[in-house]
Amino acid sequence: MDLRDIFQDTKKYLNQEVTISGWIRNHRDQKTFGFIDFSDGTHQEHLQIVYDESLANFKDIQKLLVGCAINVKGIIVPSKGKQDIELQAQEITLLGDCPEDYPIQPKRHTREFLREVAYLRPRTNLFQAVFRIRSTAAYAIHKYFQDRGYVYFHAPLITASDCEGAGEMFQVTTLPLAKLKGDIDYR
Repeated sequence: MDLRDIFQDTKKYLNQEVTISGWIRNHRDQKTFGFIDFSDGTHQEHLQIVYDESLANFKDIQKLLVGCAINVKGIIVPSKGKQDIELQAQEITLLGDCPEDYPIQPKRHTREFLREVAYLRPRTNLFQAVFRIRSTAAYAIHKYFQDRGYVYFHAPLITASDCEGAGEMFQVTTLPLAKLKGDIDYR
């Protein structure tokens, strides 16, 4: 199940058992219970997961770090906090561990820092929002032309790539051709 489905029709899933998979965005553990801020990348909002010491692996769950991939089975209930709903966990399974020095923490990161960890950018709110807008715009453009009988043709003829001398094959300019004739060997 995706968070997108849950948030689009919360009434349908209220008091229902669901199973979701994603990663931990933030984790606040207490002595007898804990909260996990959970995301699966399908929705901008995150889901709060509440767990308590009744779970068989409670001590292991308390050790989970930001970035860990988990599978959670539980019941969607109205929240007692700021959010509308939360998931009361019945079972939490670790799918993929994460090191303590995982770079994406629950704080704002500069775009300069995100350039250094490009493979993790899709896990940030900023890039998720940008990718959603980009996807919607690309879909609308392609649909417009497809509906009018056009064929999408992707021909990367002009490139900045200069591997194996490909960049020397031709030159693109806005200057009049007469001014360039002295600079280019046309043999």
